[in-house]
Amino acid sequence: MTANRFESPFELNGPEGVDGWEDLYSPSSSFGEARRNYEDNRFWFWDSMHWGHALTPWDAYFFEVALASLSQMNSRHYRIPPADGVDFRILYGYAYLSPVGVDPSKIEDRVPQFMERAGFYFGNWNDLYDRWLDKVKDTIARIEALDFSPLPEMEDLEVVTGGVGLGSGFELLKSYHQFKDLVLEAWNYHFEFLNLGYAAYLDFFGFCKEVFPSIPDLGIAKMVAGVDVDLFRPNEELKTLARKAIDLGIARAFDDPEHVSLDGAAGAQWQAAWDAVENPWFNFTSGNGFYHFDKIWKQERSIPYGFIRDYIAKIEGGEDITRPIEAITAERDRIVAEYRDLLSNDEQREAFDSKLGLARVVFPYVENHNFYIEHWTMSVVWQKVRELGTTLAKDGLLAEDDDLLFVRPDEVDQILWDYYANWAVNAPTVSAAKWGPIVERRRAIHAKLSDWKAPKALGEPPEVITEPFTIMLWGITSESVASWLGTGSDDGITGMAASPGIAEGTARLVFSPEEVGDLQEGEILVAPITAPSWAPVFPKIRACVTDIGGMMSHAAIVCREYGVPAVTGTGFGTNMISTGDRIRVDGSGGTVTILD
Repeated sequence: MTANRFESPFELNGPEGVDGWEDLYSPSSSFGEARRNYEDNRFWFWDSMHWGHALTPWDAYFFEVALASLSQMNSRHYRIPPADGVDFRILYGYAYLSPVGVDPSKIEDRVPQFMERAGFYFGNWNDLYDRWLDKVKDTIARIEALDFSPLPEMEDLEVVTGGVGLGSGFELLKSYHQFKDLVLEAWNYHFEFLNLGYAAYLDFFGFCKEVFPSIPDLGIAKMVAGVDVDLFRPNEELKTLARKAIDLGIARAFDDPEHVSLDGAAGAQWQAAWDAVENPWFNFTSGNGFYHFDKIWKQERSIPYGFIRDYIAKIEGGEDITRPIEAITAERDRIVAEYRDLLSNDEQREAFDSKLGLARVVFPYVENHNFYIEHWTMSVVWQKVRELGTTLAKDGLLAEDDDLLFVRPDEVDQILWDYYANWAVNAPTVSAAKWGPIVERRRAIHAKLSDWKAPKALGEPPEVITEPFTIMLWGITSESVASWLGTGSDDGITGMAASPGIAEGTARLVFSPEEVGDLQEGEILVAPITAPSWAPVFPKIRACVTDIGGMMSHAAIVCREYGVPAVTGTGFGTNMISTGDRIRVDGSGGTVTILD
C-alpha cells in the first residue's frame, strides 16, 4: 500500500492452498485481466456491514442480485444525478464494492430526469408504498408456495385424467427457475424505494449544510428521529410477551431459554399470544439475513426466549423498557425550531419545511426494508434453499443436504436436469459422482478463505464520493478513506458522530450473533456492525462502536431511537479495542478513547 492508495486487487496475496477459488463464484463478479485497467484504478471497499464472512456460492448469488438491483435504480430508473450504481466484486471469498460516479459533464442533463421520476414517487409516496407492501407480501407468498419435494415413483392419477400433460419433473425445473426470478423480483422491490429514501435525506442534508455551514451531521440526523418503523416491531412484540408472562405468572418458565415449558392454561394463553404475532414478526434472523447460517427466531426460539427472559428481569426490577420516544421527539423538535429560526427569509423557511417534511415521510422505509426483505423474504428464501438441498440429497444427487450451498445457482440447473432426465427413464444419475469431489474441494477452499483476514479497501481512492448509499449507509467518505490510509487525523479512534451522548464503560467485542448473549448489563458493544435483530440488547448497553456504517446505518438509527451514544465507521475499532478495555464513547463528537 502506497501513501495515496490501497493494495491492488491483482497484487494481493490470498491464503495458501485455495487454487481455483474463483470457481465458487460467477465470472462476472471476479477481478480479471479483461477489466484490469478499469478495476485496478478504482476504489473498492470490503462490505463487512452486510457480508463480513467468506461467501459460499449461494451467499454470493444473493450478494450479486442485491447489488445489481441497487445499481439499476440509481442509473436506469431514477437517474440519480451524481451517481450511477455500486460495482461489486468477490476477492478470495469477500465482497468488495466500488461507488460509480457520473461524468460531471452529464450531471446537469440528469437533473430534470431525476426530478420527474423521483418527483412522481415523492408526490405519491403513501399510495405507492401501500402497493409496495402488497407486492412484497405477494412475492413472499409465491416463494413459500414453491414445491421442491422429491419426484414421485408414479404421477397422481389426476395428472393423467385431468389432461394436464405436464409432470412433476417439469414442475420442479419450473419451480427452480421461478425461485431465482422471484428472488430477483424481491430485491428489485427492495431498492424501488430505498434509493429514493437516501436521496431525499441527502437533499435535506445538503440544504442544511448550505444554509447552516457549521451544523454537525448529527444535528441533521436528529431532525428526523423519533420514527415509528416496522423494523422495531419484533422487539416491541418481545416486550409485550415478557409482560404477558409476568401477568400470567409464568415468568420463571423463561429462566432457561433453551428449555421453556409452557404448561397449563396460562402457558396456553401465552402460546396463543406468541402464535398471533409469529407471522410475520418473528421471521427475523439472528444476523442480517444474507447468510445461509443465520438463524430464524420462529425456528430457533431460544434466541427470542433469551431476550424475553432479559426483559422479564428488567420489568421485575422496576425498569422502564419502553423506547424513550418522548425525549427523542422533544429534542428533535427543539433542534428543528432552533435552526429554523436562524433562516433569514420565507423562501428558505419554506424550502427547509418542504425538504424536512419529505425526509420524514420517506425515512421509515430506510429501516422498514430491513424487515420485509432482509428478514422476512430472506428467511423464506433460505428455507427453500434448504428444502431443495434436502431433496437432492435424499434422492442421491448430492451427498449431504448442505452440499447445495457449494454449487453455484447456475450449476444447479445441471443437477436438476440430471435428476429429471434420469427419473424420466428410470436410470442412474451422475451428479453425485460429478459434484461430490467438487463440493469436497470447495468446502476445503471455503474453510481456508474463512480464516483469511480481508483488507478494508483496495485500489485507488477517489477524490470525492457522491454515491448516496456509500456515504449514508456505509459511511465511506473522503475523510474516512484518508483515515484508513493513515493520512487523516491522529486523534485516536474516530468515526461518525452517529448518536449523541457520552458514556464510559467496559468494552465487549461481538463478531457474531452467537456472541450477542455474552453482553453484560452496562457494557459497551464494539462490533464490525450490528444487525437489526440485536435491538433487544440496546437497552442493556451503555454505548455502541462499529467499524463500518454511516449516519443512516442500522446501528446509527437504532442507537438514536433508543438513546444510546454511538460512534460508527471507525474503520479499525475492533482492531484497536479489546474485550475488557475501559473506553469512553463520545457519540456527539465521533471519538472513542481507550481509558485503560
